[in-house]
Amino acid sequence: MTSQSKVVTRFAPSPTGFLHIGGARTALFNWLFARHHGGKMLLRIEDTDRARSTTEAIDAIIDGLSWLGLEGDGEPVYQFSRAARHAEVAHQLLDAGMAYRCYTSAEELQAMREKAAAEGRPPKYDGTWRDRDAADAPPGVDPVIRLKAPLTGETVIPDMVQGEVTFANENLDDLVILRSDGTPTYMLAVVVDDHDMGVTHIIRGDDHLTNAARQALIYKAMGWDVPKMAHIPLIHGPDGAKLSKRHGALGVDAYRSMGYLPEALRNYLVRLGWAHGDQEFFSTKEMIEHFSLEAVGRSPARFDFAKLENTNGHYMRQATPDRILAALDPVIAAQEDASAIEAALDAGARAKLEILIPGLAERAKTLVELLDNARFLWATRPLALDEKAQKLVSGDAAQHLAALHERLSEVDPWIADNLDAEVRRYADEAGVKLGKVAQPLRAALVGSSTSPGIFDVLVALGRAESLGRIKDQAAG
Repeated sequence: MTSQSKVVTRFAPSPTGFLHIGGARTALFNWLFARHHGGKMLLRIEDTDRARSTTEAIDAIIDGLSWLGLEGDGEPVYQFSRAARHAEVAHQLLDAGMAYRCYTSAEELQAMREKAAAEGRPPKYDGTWRDRDAADAPPGVDPVIRLKAPLTGETVIPDMVQGEVTFANENLDDLVILRSDGTPTYMLAVVVDDHDMGVTHIIRGDDHLTNAARQALIYKAMGWDVPKMAHIPLIHGPDGAKLSKRHGALGVDAYRSMGYLPEALRNYLVRLGWAHGDQEFFSTKEMIEHFSLEAVGRSPARFDFAKLENTNGHYMRQATPDRILAALDPVIAAQEDASAIEAALDAGARAKLEILIPGLAERAKTLVELLDNARFLWATRPLALDEKAQKLVSGDAAQHLAALHERLSEVDPWIADNLDAEVRRYADEAGVKLGKVAQPLRAALVGSSTSPGIFDVLVALGRAESLGRIKDQAAG
């Protein structure tokens, strides 16, 4: 049973680009596991690759986590700033006889690898300097420091997802923990940081499984407890190949611009590799309550964009109009005509849009689709009609529109119930079905054959604009 007060997980991205969708799921699993056990999730920015780490990427990662509602507990830890501590541990291992200085050149290493490959052995360091006298050190060569790994036996990782995973120590070479310039390697930095941060559970992608064995050797050499580990399968594309750019967007920021709600993306990601019976939709409280690593599968999950859209559609229909309005801002900013849309909304269309959001959300699976369906609100007259709409206003429809223009101009106050009653009254008096009147009216008002409720549209557009659009089509 996991302690309810001591669980500490961490999410540790490298800031070399956006927050990857796979990384977002890893963060989510860490966050849920910590919350389920009353613990905390820490954020560590692994910025030791100075050439590729950027402030923009760090900001994008933190922003993406915040958008998803997965902020870490406390301030982020920056790995590069801890380099002195990492080097300190390397020298502790050296002093304890658990590590050694290695003077092997790059050319010698390459020759070792080639020889091993030719003999059908794993390409690894052969231990030349493992027990060699330091007096043999070549002059003017700065050594690396290598961990003195066990040569025989096995390293066993009792993984909470993969089960017990065993590695033969003869295949795990004496890894470099400190480079010749005194900078720590990734393997050492991760172990020291996880230990110093009090991490109890490491939840990450199964591409780190081999790293787990090597890192466990460092823990044991230092006499530290090895955290419990859970290596989750990677996300694959619909074709079963590892998720890549050719499958579509990879960054969380792209999904925000594409019109997905964070709660929908979070719900979709939690179901990629984890399940709780047949339940599809989870509130945050339910996710926290039910989440367990035991229910995470060992097989890669396949990213299904259609399922994500359906999930998003569900959350859009559940959201309040003001929630949708707020979520639309980054979507609008990503549009080619963002400035024109923002100008139109600033001119008063935002309140009109809010009226129509329930009807628009019923017919859209993304916020981009909703926005596209709402463009008629700020379109300029005369309205451009699509092909179906043009057919709807042809023939005797123009006469109906002319009559409706006259009848509706007398409606006061301009509210949905009054407008509904007047259109129905006209249809009855004209001896036609309501659709024969309402469909041309819809086409004249929005330029297409579909829209939110037509009387809500009339209210949203207002008296003057509605009557103007009807008159444009009544005139033929």
